[in-house]
Amino acid sequence: MKAMILAAGLGERMRPLTDHTPKPLLRVADTPLIEHHIRRLAAAGVRQLVINVSHLAEQIMEYCGDGRAWGVSIAYSQEEGPLETAGGIIRALPLLGAAPFLVVNGDIWTDYPFERLVAYTLAAGETAHLVMVDNPPQHPAGDFALDSEGRVRVLSPDATGWTYSGVGLYTPAFFAATAAGKRPLRPLLDAAIGRGCLGGETYRGEWQDVGTPQRLEALDSAVRARA
Repeated sequence: MKAMILAAGLGERMRPLTDHTPKPLLRVADTPLIEHHIRRLAAAGVRQLVINVSHLAEQIMEYCGDGRAWGVSIAYSQEEGPLETAGGIIRALPLLGAAPFLVVNGDIWTDYPFERLVAYTLAAGETAHLVMVDNPPQHPAGDFALDSEGRVRVLSPDATGWTYSGVGLYTPAFFAATAAGKRPLRPLLDAAIGRGCLGGETYRGEWQDVGTPQRLEALDSAVRARA
């Protein structure tokens, strides 16, 4: 299985840190966020990675190189300007092949066992499968609900809300009806819910959206304290 790490964003909420450093290269316990992902994907048996780059792209490409330092092969999908999540994935589809592929946001921290998705078989009719987590303080309502059959549903007042973790398994077919260009992911997820083809699971382990300098500092301190 191939995996894509999303690393093209501007990191506007992380300024001034991201004025000169792309967000995936910000460090937790002296190691860039993106390296944590690469190491854990490699440990899960993923050997072919695609990384999309735009903002300060040369820094990411120089740091990660061809991936051989971690026993993987890295291909880059370069964007003249950030294409948002769906647009970036669509641009990279020729590099990702015809099989389902794993997607990881480059600006999260998690101990989710990627081997779980590597071994996962999509259910009949399922074109994507999301990993969802408990709602963080900055997003208390969550994004979606999940029914007893593992299908993602629209969030309703009487349903338990979950937050999309930024980790998921996608098929090329999930993006087949969407034109190339700058495209957010959420409308595609909503459309898939309407078709009943979006699956999901919950994960109660470690996860953090490293969205502000304050959250990065807190995460760094917590990880160092455990070392």
